[in-house]
Amino acid sequence: MAAGQTPWIDVHAHPGRCFLAGLESGDPLAGLLGGQEIAAALFAARRAGMAAVTLSTVADLRVLAPDPVKGLRASRPFRPGEAYEDHRRQLAGITQVLAQVGAPVVVTAAGIDSSRASGQTAVLLACEGGDFLEGRLEALAEARAVGASSLALVHYRVNAIGDVQTEQPVHGGLTAFGREVVAECNRLGMIIDCAHATFATTAAVLEASRQPVMISHSHLERPGGHHPRLLSRAHAAAVAEAGGLIGAWPAGVTASNLADFVDEIARLADLVGPDHVAIGTDMDANYRPVLTSYADFAVLPELLADRGLSDTDTGKILGGNALDLLRTVF
Repeated sequence: MAAGQTPWIDVHAHPGRCFLAGLESGDPLAGLLGGQEIAAALFAARRAGMAAVTLSTVADLRVLAPDPVKGLRASRPFRPGEAYEDHRRQLAGITQVLAQVGAPVVVTAAGIDSSRASGQTAVLLACEGGDFLEGRLEALAEARAVGASSLALVHYRVNAIGDVQTEQPVHGGLTAFGREVVAECNRLGMIIDCAHATFATTAAVLEASRQPVMISHSHLERPGGHHPRLLSRAHAAAVAEAGGLIGAWPAGVTASNLADFVDEIARLADLVGPDHVAIGTDMDANYRPVLTSYADFAVLPELLADRGLSDTDTGKILGGNALDLLRTVF
């Protein structure tokens, strides 16, 4: 399917700072980060022609603090039940706003196609970090029941599932509970997202999962430069060889402007093949973003063509591959 025909899909984002939805008046997070603006963000996405955007919760939000080297890290332990309750707050707040504005939550490729045909931008709900599970698989089924279609196993806090890229290894990869989570995601038909996970954790997920996985927002390591959130060539290739996707991440870690980002997309596609690349903007929570508006998607086809990518391959990257993964997992 050509770029002009393929739905544009963002496989990882936080439009309108959606993780702030449902905060009580006077909550310190609102004072620090401002309020949620989900409705405005979705209107902008629809105006830009996005077929689907992802609204991601942040499971370790309550314990995160800025770090001058790592960007973010957990500053304290969770109190018992705190992660679960805050996750419920985020999902309930997001779904309430979506109901108010009439934005459809979908879990299938057919749902995206149907929304697009009616002129709407579909919403994919995602959970970034499995901290909210607190050792209970039932909490994952609860999230799935309200429309969550993917789970990023880890974020910045080392949880009970596996190791994270920005901290020293604690578990040596995926834990026994992590393997149970992988199996439950497979059973529920949820996409497993290995963003933020170490290579050892990702490799164990690939071994345990019956379905392909994605790394929703990252990039390849660059010669002469290192950042813990980037992927080695072997890390990226392993995900692709298992049929998975890597969402190109328009962050200041690898890019100074949109042209740099397109160079990184082309470099990633050259390594793993254009069938295994998507776009994960991390919108409204990104580190020094170089793609700051969904309107920027309109220039990507031309820029990718300038890097030698065909119209068909560009269409796959901008949304076709994400649709295929949804079809496979669901």
